[in-house]
Amino acid sequence: MLNQVQNDRGLILLGQPIFLRIQNMKFLIASDIHGAASYCHKLLERFNAENADRLFLLGDILYHGPRNNLPEGYNPKEVISMLNPLKEKIFCVRGNCDTEVDQMVLEFPILADYAILENAGHIIYATHGHIYGEKNPPMLHKGDILLNGHTHIPAFKEYQNFTYINPGSVSIPKEKSHHGYILLENNIWLWKDLDGKTVRKENLN
Repeated sequence: MLNQVQNDRGLILLGQPIFLRIQNMKFLIASDIHGAASYCHKLLERFNAENADRLFLLGDILYHGPRNNLPEGYNPKEVISMLNPLKEKIFCVRGNCDTEVDQMVLEFPILADYAILENAGHIIYATHGHIYGEKNPPMLHKGDILLNGHTHIPAFKEYQNFTYINPGSVSIPKEKSHHGYILLENNIWLWKDLDGKTVRKENLN
């Protein structure tokens, strides 16, 4: 069983939860690339254009999955070649389509089931969404944020005990939504399409 990966940070144990404090940083958050090289290329163009500090991927990186049609520009090997040079800037949680085989070819850890992020007084529980999601949230406290992908539908919904946020899908958006991502800075959440157009803005300060 693959349980560690070697990169320039040293030997990293895989499958371990991620804990981050992200104040004073700009995060680009994206999900569900599903091996689509053409859309991954557009995403990374936006990552550079936004001058983001880190790229946070919410899973389903390489494989399209048995329930999805092949996305346009499907080429997992090309996606690998685009993401690995950015390994020092990528954080990732595991999607239901991500496997230990994928980890063997990706040089950054992808097998953590969830991440806990602290941002401007909010706790963000980030996960893919196939285990914990909007309809089956983990234990959260009022003011906490549940951040996940998986549904391929962008979302912002406020519940009694948490706020639910979803960036949608980079490659296979559903319900007539856009190919896109979220830009997070200073607790301002921007949903954007792959041309950089802001689709929605929420300020959680």
